[in-house]
Amino acid sequence: MSRARLLSVSARLFAKGGFEATSMRDIAGRAGMLAGSMYYHFPSKNDLIAAVYAAGVAEIGAAVDAAIARSRAPWSRLEAACVAHLEALLADSAHAAVMTADLSRLDSRLRRRLVAMRDGYEQRFIRLVAALPLAAGTDRSLWRLQLLGSLNWTPTWYRRRGKSPAAIARSIVASLR
Repeated sequence: MSRARLLSVSARLFAKGGFEATSMRDIAGRAGMLAGSMYYHFPSKNDLIAAVYAAGVAEIGAAVDAAIARSRAPWSRLEAACVAHLEALLADSAHAAVMTADLSRLDSRLRRRLVAMRDGYEQRFIRLVAALPLAAGTDRSLWRLQLLGSLNWTPTWYRRRGKSPAAIARSIVASLR
């Protein structure tokens, strides 16, 4: 069993059932291996969760970086980042879905690790929002959090028969603009 396959199985189970409800035995069973064999790849469940989360951050981060590289204007760059972010979240990628999971019930050390990864990802949006010509006095931090909150909540109500992820992202940016 490869590490990549184990990460993929874990991501799907974490995305479906949550971190707490998914046991190492659940993952091992789905992966077709003994639970003890998983510890060869990951010393603990927290290390496995962190690796899955890091893969999600890398996946979405790469998509956003590629999208913003094609544009120069501040609003166009932000819109491209939002489209890439939302397309990644809604692409049935378990790694990406894990990135929007509720971290509040996790062990405090693990939560700090994951929040640090998320904060590293969000630096892109801090820079993008800093470049926008927003009205004087706008709290850019709250503006950014409102934007990301809107994008990250979309998977809870999104239906494939409706608007495309790109159309939704563009609409969210337009409404905040």
